[in-house]
Formats: sequence, C-alpha cells, structure tokens
Amino acid sequence: MESNNIKHFNAVVIVEGRDDTKRLKQFFPGIETIETNGSEVSEQTLAEIKNLAQKREIIVFTDPDYNGERIRRLVTAVVPTAKQAFITRKEGEPTKRGNSLGVEHASKEALERALADLHESQPEPSDITREKYFALGLGMGPNARKLREQVGIELGIGYGNAKQFLRRLRMFGITYSQLEEAVNHVK
Repeated sequence: MESNNIKHFNAVVIVEGRDDTKRLKQFFPGIETIETNGSEVSEQTLAEIKNLAQKREIIVFTDPDYNGERIRRLVTAVVPTAKQAFITRKEGEPTKRGNSLGVEHASKEALERALADLHESQPEPSDITREKYFALGLGMGPNARKLREQVGIELGIGYGNAKQFLRRLRMFGITYSQLEEAVNHVK
C-alpha cells in the first residue's frame, strides 16, 4: 500500500461518520468511504453496501467500541465476505478529554497498519471450543479483559467482551494453536 495515496485500492471502506472519513482522506486522498451515521445503520445504507459488494471489495473499519461492533455485525450480516480492519483501543484514544474513542483519532501509522492487516470470515470452522477458550483465561476472571485486549492486539483482531471475542476468533478461523501461542506470548 502506498502511504500517501490509495487510488489503486479497489475497496470501499465502511466507517461510522464524517470525522472517520475526514481522517482517512487526510492520509489517503483517493480512499472511498460509506458512512453509516452511527450504529443505527439504515436499511437503505445496508442495501447500498450490499449492492456495492457485488462490484467492489468492502472493508469495515469502525471504532473499537460497542457501536463499532454493532455496525460490524450489521454489515457482515449483509456482506459476509466483507474484510475487517481494526485499530486498538489505545490507538483510538482521543487527545481531548470528553471525545469518544474512534478511528478519527488514530495516527497515520495505525491506519496504515489496520488497512494492511485485513481479516475476513473463514468458511472453515475453528477448533476453538468454549472450554479451551475459558481454560486459557480469556472468558472470565480478574485478568480476562486485559488478556483479551492484549491477545486481540497480538492477533490484530481488535477487542471484544468474552462472547464477542470468542465469536471473532472463530469467525476469522483462528486455530487453537494460534490462540494459545498468542496468549503465551503476551503473558
């Protein structure tokens, strides 16, 4: 990926709002986006995304928070082949107090990394069982949240609560051995 221009980038990036679009275009002037205007994605927007997916690649790039996850689920339900880009919660932290976490606060380097490290749903079922997941300490316990966050960074798949994170691991076809290796690496 060229750092100053993504004109060759034949994808449409789904973002939450104008500030996300503005931030991406600041570093990648040729990038195209569709804004969902928040987590209540309209049927019209979903239909537009679904139609566009027949001609172009779709990348979902939303904030690392609850609303961002909701948008990911809605878009992925209509476009199962959509690729996913993630920034970490730290990369999305606002510089001004009172602003919310988001793509609009990420650095150029974080945005480049996220757009270069795309993930997509895998048709093959994952071998991660609920029992194995919990045995690694990712499901519950005093350190589970922090461990999920660190493992999400290690695997480049973002953060989620216990249920969301397990679903994401399975969706992206992460194997148990990959997960175990990531857990051991961050401990």
